[in-house]
Order: sequence, then structure tokens, then C-alpha cells
Amino acid sequence: MQESPSSWIVKFAPLIKSQGLVLDLACGSGRHAKWLAQQGYQVDALDRDPIATSSMQGIDGIRIQLTDLETTEPPSFEHSYDGIIVSRYLHRPILTSLATILKPGGILIYETFMRGNERYGKPSNPDFLLMPDELLNTYSPLLNIISFEQGEVVEPKPAMLQRICAQKNI
Repeated sequence: MQESPSSWIVKFAPLIKSQGLVLDLACGSGRHAKWLAQQGYQVDALDRDPIATSSMQGIDGIRIQLTDLETTEPPSFEHSYDGIIVSRYLHRPILTSLATILKPGGILIYETFMRGNERYGKPSNPDFLLMPDELLNTYSPLLNIISFEQGEVVEPKPAMLQRICAQKNI
């Protein structure tokens, strides 16, 4: 069964330019890419796992890009984007480059796990858990912050999350 899209992403996705180009970074099986395509967006669904992304083959509005973001070479992105979606993924070396590849007026919607999540299970490795205020501290010098939250959530399952929605200056 397909997992529902994140309520955070659903809430802020309408801020992305209508029918715009959206990057779903580390998309996995594509729960957000599929939902965004249904909303009329053109989606670059980027992940390193060809099996996970295979469920998106042939879906109108989705272009799958197989890329390992964690290789020694920093990834190069082919486009600039009206929106960037990141959910449940953290690779610190690319955080600031996401702001760079947003088009003017573009929207970044990011949510992932933070310190304290280890008590709920995985991820528990500190390398994959944000420090308090880390997304805010990373993006506030680069983008206009629309909304920021951090702390415990109970839905869809208990976790410690940090979430941000931010916009690049026009």
C-alpha cells in the first residue's frame, strides 16, 4: 500500500508555482513525487535505488533520475527548481546547494529526523539526525523562512522531526 504524503508537504506545496518543476530529493518509492504529479507539477524524482523508484516508471509528469547523492563528488543538478521537497533524508554536504538551485521565488519544503529520535528507533545515528534549530540556522541566511517546527510528532508514527518551509528571494 502506498504511504500517504507528509502533511507538512501537502500543507506547503500549494506555495510552489502552479505546474512548476519540483525536485523530490531522495524520493524513495515516490510517495511525494506521485502526489505532486497528480497536482499538476513536473517532478524530477531523484534517488539512488532503482528498485524503489521503479513504481514511478511511466507516470506522466515524473522523470526519474538515479543518482547517489553521497558519492565523493558533490552532485550536479541539471535544472533550477520552482520547488524542492525533502522528506526523511539528511546529507549535510548538500544542504546549502539546495538553496542555490531554487529559482527566484522557489519554495523549499524539508522535513527530517532530529536528535531525540533515537528513542523511537531508526534513524538513531547522530550523523543522520539534525541538531536543534539546524535547518533554521542553515537556511535563514539564504532563504526567507515561511514556517519552522521541531519536536515530537505522533502521526503517522512517533518521531522527533524538524521541518522548514522557506522561499528564495524573487
